[in-house]
Amino acid sequence: MDKATKTATIAKFARKDGDTGSPEVQIALLSGRINELTTHLKSNPKDNSTRHGLLAMVALRKRLLAYLERENHAKYIEITDALNIRRTK
Repeated sequence: MDKATKTATIAKFARKDGDTGSPEVQIALLSGRINELTTHLKSNPKDNSTRHGLLAMVALRKRLLAYLERENHAKYIEITDALNIRRTK
């Protein structure tokens, strides 16, 4: 993910200026990295260290989504729709 894409993603999902730690921003950034690594693994299927990192990112995103669903269900619906992420349940 290049700097311009990352900055645009942060600006789109931030709650206020300078916000990089909210769950919405973290989920959006992880989703971008997950998409990039998924395309990388399609062309490099034996890259197991990248696969391990990808699974860790997916697990972290899953925990953040569960937290967001508990705390602010409307935001959870909004971010899963915006990022095209399947919802649990």
